[in-house]
Amino acid sequence: MFSFLIGLLLMSCNKDDEANAQSFQKDFIDLGTHKIATYSIETNSNYLVVFESGLGDDHSVWQTKKVAEKIGKDISVVLYDRGGYGKSTIDNNVRNVERLTLELEAVVNKFANGRKVILVGHSLGGLIIRDYAIKNPNKTAGLLFVDPSHEHYNQPTQEIEDIIYNAFKSSYGVNSGATREVRELIEDFAYISSLPNLPDIPVVVLTSMKQDQSNNTSDQTYNKIRQDWYDAHELLKNGVTDFTHIQTTASGHYI
Repeated sequence: MFSFLIGLLLMSCNKDDEANAQSFQKDFIDLGTHKIATYSIETNSNYLVVFESGLGDDHSVWQTKKVAEKIGKDISVVLYDRGGYGKSTIDNNVRNVERLTLELEAVVNKFANGRKVILVGHSLGGLIIRDYAIKNPNKTAGLLFVDPSHEHYNQPTQEIEDIIYNAFKSSYGVNSGATREVRELIEDFAYISSLPNLPDIPVVVLTSMKQDQSNNTSDQTYNKIRQDWYDAHELLKNGVTDFTHIQTTASGHYI
């Protein structure tokens, strides 16, 4: 399984292979309170790959370099918009990690058809796939973390959360999924820190060590350095026997 996850990584990094990209099937999952927009490619493969975007990003972030399309040539994939992003509607519940995990679970339940899932999570999406895997170890085949948020690095004060919240409210509106997710950041990192270790399944972590404006601003905000970011990601190996940690100085947060 480790070699398979690495294969996904290499396919996503190959910028030259643009041929034979498949089209996504668009659909909606009705949760009763709101609807989740999904974009899938079915190949009748043994596994299903589900992509979880970071804060402020809808499903299309995974299509910027045709990452999902390339992987979709060989294995079934699903992209989706969390509530309040893209074509998805939103409910009135708090938008914390536990609530977001329920949306991921609904996506998995619709598309897995008995298959185990490989979850790919970027940034805040890393918290969501952690929560899902811990709660559903028998349904999860492996995890690929792309520069994930982590409670040992991301420790927002109320002042920091307010600054981020006001910026998102100005850009996206008060009722967007992104803005409402920001309002739960302090609670989210407290919650995720209370969870046990990941299940003993294959885990790959990609960490950006690049000294660029985005990473430097993040380090300054949290009074950290890049090594703290790497060390936080290294903690994801606790309890995991098949763990690979890859760092890059060539790519920023959007590896």
